[in-house]
Amino acid sequence: MSSADSVESIWRIDDTEGGVLAGRWWKWAMSAPDDQSPVRDTTGEHAAWNQPDDLWFLAGTYGGRVVRSCEIPAGRRLFFPVLNMQHSRSYSKVPQSLGVAEATASLNGVPLPLQEFSGQFRTGLTRRFAWGVWGGIAPLTPGAYVLEIKARSTGGFWVDTTYHLEATVG
Repeated sequence: MSSADSVESIWRIDDTEGGVLAGRWWKWAMSAPDDQSPVRDTTGEHAAWNQPDDLWFLAGTYGGRVVRSCEIPAGRRLFFPVLNMQHSRSYSKVPQSLGVAEATASLNGVPLPLQEFSGQFRTGLTRRFAWGVWGGIAPLTPGAYVLEIKARSTGGFWVDTTYHLEATVG
């Protein structure tokens, strides 16, 4: 698929894999120092921070409007939150979630399927739950892409994120 084509290849993620990926995403996001955090980043400058070798995580936000530009490796799957949260098991012994009023994502204007996943993960000795509405994109060919993410919880939290992605061979 080139940047001018529609989304031809969807990454189908089952519930087990999605729960594992949600936990991996949170461990990745929580491990970044504040000054290099891809989640706090408002430009895309820190998008490549400590990325795993088997896929590429795109960061969520702490809410509001964010526009980021970044290079991503062509040929690698992308995984990203649309609306998500995490908590420790000491907070609740069962996974918590947000009420979802809106959750959409599109790549070059083509709507992407989104899935709700929850899973467990650890940070140090702390056991945690991850929940979210997530998106996955099959490996992209080199080119320019625009990923638009919009979500709103029933409690008023909202995100409006635009990623200008340049898939490169590296």
